[in-house]
Parts: sequence; structure tokens; C-alpha cells
Amino acid sequence: MTTPQQPGQPPAASAAAGNAATSSEPAASSAAGTTTDTPKPPIPRTIWVLSIAAFIIALGYGFIAPVLPQFAVSFNVSMAAAGAVISAFALARLIGAPGAGRLVDKLGSRPVYITGLLIVAIGTFFVAFAQAYWHILALRFFAGFGSTMFTLSAQALIVRVTPPSIRGRANAIYATAFLLGNIFGPIIGAALSFLGYRIPFAVYGLGVALAALIVWLLTNPKPGAQPLPPTKPAMQFTQAWRLPTYKSLLAVAFVSGFVNMGARVAVVPLFAASVFEHGAAASGLALTAYAVGTAIILQFSGRLADKLGRRPMIAMGLGTIALFTAILGFSTSFWPLMIISAFAGVGAGLMGPAMQAVLADIIGNDRSGGKVLSTYQMTMDAGQILAPVVVGWVAQVAGFAAAFGVCGALAAVALAVWLIGGTETMPTQPAAQKGARP
Repeated sequence: MTTPQQPGQPPAASAAAGNAATSSEPAASSAAGTTTDTPKPPIPRTIWVLSIAAFIIALGYGFIAPVLPQFAVSFNVSMAAAGAVISAFALARLIGAPGAGRLVDKLGSRPVYITGLLIVAIGTFFVAFAQAYWHILALRFFAGFGSTMFTLSAQALIVRVTPPSIRGRANAIYATAFLLGNIFGPIIGAALSFLGYRIPFAVYGLGVALAALIVWLLTNPKPGAQPLPPTKPAMQFTQAWRLPTYKSLLAVAFVSGFVNMGARVAVVPLFAASVFEHGAAASGLALTAYAVGTAIILQFSGRLADKLGRRPMIAMGLGTIALFTAILGFSTSFWPLMIISAFAGVGAGLMGPAMQAVLADIIGNDRSGGKVLSTYQMTMDAGQILAPVVVGWVAQVAGFAAAFGVCGALAAVALAVWLIGGTETMPTQPAAQKGARP
């Protein structure tokens, strides 16, 4: 999660955030122990507000995820056409990211966030009244633009209000809220299945509107209260691109989208269906095990990213993902599948908060980073979109062991790229205590 920093930074933080318009790297922090000598600032109130909204959004998505393809098929279209309603959402996110990034730089994070949520709320709510397949397709495409708007602006808001010394913790809290929503949402969605295909979309639309209202009310300062930091000068994309650490982070983001999101969601169910007698149940439990592994490690990985540094956490996460994804295709019984899936989730949880913290360190608290953020998000989305096609083709041609082996190999390549090009961006203690509103 990410955005601003430049003018009033101390020299060490300035270097760490990459504020110079040169190609120099963010400065490495001093020994990890130096960041633990003084008390950490509290988690900003805005982080808790955004996390509440994230939980509501993810919870509601769980209502519609199981019924969306089935609802599309009910209009007598092919399975490919049913899948297109999911691809349309992802495609809109991908092509809408640059525009959303420019809006964040021009208008600020808060209005773009709330507007994005309202677009998703409207687009989703009216799916409940769709009378033809193309209605669903168009509304999901429309909602995809709102999704990329609130995703990028949430990242920007988190950077603006979070001191560098607790960026790992703040991102872990936000990620945990989304993850818990993703875990419990499908359970509630299953309980609502007796209501038919349409009601879950109306419920989700109202839920997202509620999240927008919560953010609008709780981040709108009362008279005399300290407001959110004002919109800051934009960091130019070329400034970030000159940093090897940023380019290495983009490689990590692509592989994370490819392996952790695209391949896991699209290919694991196919693998379970081909290997296990009750494939649907096995795939659902495998995805749950992955989420549980991620949720558990997130309770520690954010703090570790702030204590040990960002670079080692990303390296450990990539190494864990490379190993356990590569061997996933050799699971031929239930418990190995569950254990391997859980450890793959641990890998994702190890690296997630550190990745967002690196992005925030590069941009800093005194700059807006819409273009830098949107490129990062597009890179991750591209990996997520490509994975089902590429990994699915490999699985069909060479088998699932080879398919997951390709994923593991990609993670290993990303690890090598990160170790070569990624430097430590965590600021030193004096810098970490400045530049953001508690």
C-alpha cells in the first residue's frame, strides 16, 4: 500500500524513500536492532477505518463469487462466456489502473477511494436486475474500474498516514482484514444460496455502499480536528523506474500475481478435480488452508518487516513459495495437499506486507505516487490474468506436476532477481519517526 514523501524528510529518510530524482537506490537501514530502541508510533486511525471497509468489501465478494458464473450460465451461454464475466472485471482493472493513478495524483486519495467504492456498489447492485447476459458483462466491466480506483487510492492513503517504522504492521492489518473477509464471505454466501442468484448481488452492492459511507464519515475530520495530509506533489514514474529496487519489486509483483493469485485460484481446483474423488471439496479446503496459512503468518510478518527489514522478508517469502508450489503437483492424498497449500500461504504472508512497505518507502510520505502505484498494480494484475492460460496449457500438455513446477521456477527466478537488484529500503530510526500523521 503506498504514496507520498520528499521535502521535509531528514537525509536518511530522504534516501530511503528514493526522493532524489536521480537513479540512486533507497538507502539501506542501519542494523535491525536500531529500530527497536524507541516505542513505535500507534497505528493511525485511518488504517483501522480502511481495514473495516476492506473486511466488508471482501466479505461481500464472498457472497457473489460462488454464484456469478452460475448466474451467467443461467442465460444459456457457454462456460467460456460465463468465465468472461470474471475476465471482464480483471481487464477493466488492468486498463483502468493508469487513469486511476493519475486521479489519485490530481484529486487525492480519499475522493478517489470513495468514488471507486460507489462505482463498485452501483455496478454490482444492478447485476441483481440483469435481464440478459450482456447486462452482467457490462456491469462487471464497469465495476472493475471502480475496483482499481479504490485499490490504488487505499494504497496511497495507507502510505500518507503511516509512519515508515510501522509500515509493515499497517499493511499486515489491512491485508488481514481482506483475508478474513475472503475466508468468511463464501461461508455466508453458501448460507444465502437458497435466496437464488440475484439477492447476493444486491446484498454486496449495499455492503460496498455501506463501506463507502463508513470511510466518508470516519475520515471526514470534525471542526478543529487534524485533517488528512493534503495532496502532495506527484512522484514521476521515471524517478522510480531508475531505481533497481523498484524494477526488482515489479518482477516480484508479477510473479506474486501469477503464482499466488492466478495459478492458485484457477489451476488448484482443476488439479484437485483430477486427483481426488471429491475434487470440489478438496479444492475448497486447499484454498482455505492457503488462506489460513497466510492469515496466521500475517500476525507476525508485518512486525518482522519493520524489525528485520523488507528485503529478507520478501526473500523468505519467495523461497517458501518456490519450494511449496513446485511440489504441490506431487500431492496425491488429502493431507499433503492441505499442508503444502498452507505453507504456500505462509510464503505469501511473509512477503506481502514487506512488498507494500518497499513501495511505500520508495514513494515516501511527502509525495503522491499514483503512477508508481498503478504500474505496480498493473504488473500484478497482468500476472494474475496470464497464469490461468499459461499454467492451464502446461498442465494439459505436460501434466500438473510440470505446471506447478513452472510456477515454482518463476518464483525462484523472482527470488534471484530480488537478491541481485533489491536493496533494503527500511529507514533508520530517526527518519522512521517523522513524516506521517499518527
